Amino acid sequence: MKCMWDELLSILPVWMRQDVDMLGKETARELRLRLNQPPELVLGAGSRFLRRNAVQGDLDFVVNAASRYSPWASATTDQGFLTAHGGHRIGLCGVAVVQNGTMRGMRELSALCIRVARDFPGIAQNAVNCPGSILIIGPPGSGKTTLLRDLIRQRSQRGPGSIAVVDERGELFPKGAEAFSQGPRTDVLTGCAKSAGIDALLRTMGPEWIAMDEITSEGDCDALLRAGWCGVRLIATAHAANREDLFHRLIYRRLAQSHLFDTLLVLRPDKSYRTERI
Repeated sequence: MKCMWDELLSILPVWMRQDVDMLGKETARELRLRLNQPPELVLGAGSRFLRRNAVQGDLDFVVNAASRYSPWASATTDQGFLTAHGGHRIGLCGVAVVQNGTMRGMRELSALCIRVARDFPGIAQNAVNCPGSILIIGPPGSGKTTLLRDLIRQRSQRGPGSIAVVDERGELFPKGAEAFSQGPRTDVLTGCAKSAGIDALLRTMGPEWIAMDEITSEGDCDALLRAGWCGVRLIATAHAANREDLFHRLIYRRLAQSHLFDTLLVLRPDKSYRTERI
């Protein structure tokens, strides 16, 4: 297991670093900061509350430290999240800034959810030889991104052919997380919307595989269909508890019924997975 733990500690207010380090270095999954409440450290089993309440300055410190005061790094706050160095993802909650019905940012933060990025090389070894395009499904927090990362790495190591990755949020192979090896045949496009990124990689990089995390829109589905019918094999993730749930969700139904994906990897609560044919 690999984790850019020091990068995580560096974005936390000084008063909570020692407690977080002592309680969560090996098993922490999330750190939740809620205004005027004690921060909650979510562990592999259960959770622990820290010793004093978080104040507005603590939440602001995390966001500023994570973005390093960079407008580019904080550009995704209009989508409700921010990715810190080391791949740690910060979900934002508070008063949204809305223009013409679209969220443009966040002010008066009231809560943060910091998801700890951990890498587990080798967990996808039983899936790397699965035939055709692969879709990984599971509920939020089930380990989809972690499994996807290792599957990309192992496909890249085995070859032949390159694998192009749309890493919209910089979570799969984050800047500042060199320990998260991407493999020798992997090309990563970061900071671009998934649908536009798939089209760009298809035109410019000539990949055998295209990978992306979290299908979340009709545009993502359209781009995957375009790439798949051009002969490119795909690896992607989606929020669904099981095969039946996948087919019931309107956003995924067209993909599932198109037979674009050949293999389904279904994550279990213990973060293991089973393989199914679609």
